[in-house]
Amino acid sequence: MVIFPQKVKWLRGKEFPGMPENGPSPAPGRSWRRGLRAALLLLSLWLCGCAILHDGPANTVPTVSDHGAPASTPAVSVPTPGASVIAPDAPVPAAAIFPEAPGEGGSRQTGAAVCLPEFPDRDGWYGGDGAYSIQLDDWRVLWLFGDTFVSEEEGRRDRTGMAVVLGTTVAVSTCAADDFRIRYRLKRKDGKFVSSFGEGEWLWPQDPFLAAGAIYIPLIAVRAAPEQKGPFKFAVAGHRLARIGDFTGDDPNRWAVDYLDLTPGIPRGIKAFATTSVVHGNHVYFYPLYSETGEGRAALGNILARIPLDRLAAPARSIQYLHSDGRWDAELDHRRVKVVLEAAVSELSVRYHPERGEWVAVYMSLENNGDRMLYRTAAALEGPWSAAKVLVGTIPEVTRHSPRFDRNNFCYAGKEHREFSRGKNMVVTYVCNSYEDFEKVTSFIRRNLFLYRPVVVAVPSPS
Repeated sequence: MVIFPQKVKWLRGKEFPGMPENGPSPAPGRSWRRGLRAALLLLSLWLCGCAILHDGPANTVPTVSDHGAPASTPAVSVPTPGASVIAPDAPVPAAAIFPEAPGEGGSRQTGAAVCLPEFPDRDGWYGGDGAYSIQLDDWRVLWLFGDTFVSEEEGRRDRTGMAVVLGTTVAVSTCAADDFRIRYRLKRKDGKFVSSFGEGEWLWPQDPFLAAGAIYIPLIAVRAAPEQKGPFKFAVAGHRLARIGDFTGDDPNRWAVDYLDLTPGIPRGIKAFATTSVVHGNHVYFYPLYSETGEGRAALGNILARIPLDRLAAPARSIQYLHSDGRWDAELDHRRVKVVLEAAVSELSVRYHPERGEWVAVYMSLENNGDRMLYRTAAALEGPWSAAKVLVGTIPEVTRHSPRFDRNNFCYAGKEHREFSRGKNMVVTYVCNSYEDFEKVTSFIRRNLFLYRPVVVAVPSPS
C-alpha cells in the first residue's frame, strides 16, 4: 500500500491541539495524505499499494498446516524482468545484484537457487502487485496479485496501450525437481480479462490463510473516488472474506467462492485489516493498519486482531482487538488499543521460524520511498517486538544511479514466503510502483516492464 515517507517522519511525536503534554498514547504517529485530520487523509493512500495509479473507477506455528509452515519511448536498459535471485547480506551494491548483462533479471543471485519464484510475462499477465502466496497442498502454491496489466499479445516489450484489470488476479505455481513453474489463471468475461473475485466490485487481495480445510482470502473493497485530489482516485468501501471449501480443481477461477462481509466488525480507523494473517492455536490473527484520533489522543500503527476459528462462519460479529491492558474486546478503543508494531504498514508478513523459536515480521521501510526491507522478531504474536533491522539494504528501483531508478518510483509490499525457504535462506518479495500518472503513454511504468511486478530476493536468515 502506498506510503508517503516524508509525512511519516513529520508525524512522529507531533503534538496536536488538545493533546496532553506527554503526547499521544500509546503509539507514535505515522501517515498517508495538515493538523492531524489532514494527515490522516494520507492514510487512505496507503491502500494504493494494490493500485496502479489510475484515475478510474498465517501462517502458523508448525502444528498448523498453513502458509508454508513446516508440515514507444525506449525503455531503460535492464535485465529481462521476472526471474529470482539470492542476495548476500544487505546492504550490497545495486550493481552487484542487478548486473546490466542480458538474460534473466528482476531478481538477485549470489549462489545456487532451489526453486525460487519468478514472474515472467506470459498467459496475458504483464505485472501486478501484492504477491501474497499460500501452500495449497504438497505441490501447489496459490499466488494473489492486485491490479494487473494484461494483454492478449505475447512478447510485449512495454505496456503502451495495455489494459488493466482492477481487482485481483491469480496464479498457481509448482516445483518439480527444483524447477519453479507458474501459470497465471486470468479470468475472462465477455471476451475481456476481469478480476478473479467480485462481480461488480473492486476487490484487492490480502493475506490468505487455511482453516478447517478451507482457504480464506481477505479482500479490501474499493470504490472509485474521482473527486479526491492527487493521483489516487479511490476510497476503501468495505472488507470481505472469500471462503473456498474445495480448491482441488486446476483453475482457481472455477472454484466455488462464498463471500462473507467483515465490514460491520471493522471500525473506520482500520485502513487495511488483514495486512498479514496468522493461524495460531484456536484463532486466526491479523495485524490491521490503524489510525485514529480523538480526545487529545492518537493511535497509529499495526494493532492485533483475532477471530476464533470456530466463528469464521460469522466473522464480523467475532472480531476482537487487543488493548494495552491485555484484554481482548469487540469494541476498539483508540485510547486503550495496543499498537504492537510501529511499522504502520498495509502489507507485511508475520511467520514462525522454528529454528529460532520466534516470529519474524518482514516489511518495507516507509522512508525514502521504501529504500530498505526490514525485519523484527518476537517470541509472541503480541510482542514485544525487537527493534527494526535491515534485511535487504539496497532497493535498486529507488537507488540513484541504478538503471532501474526513477524519481517517481516507490516500493512497498515487502513480505516473506515460507513455502520457498531452504536451509538458512529466507525468500522475500517486494513491489515498486510510480507516482506518475500511469495513463500517460510515456510514463515510466508503461515503458518499463520490470516495474510493478514482484521482485524476489533470497537472503540469509538473520542470526
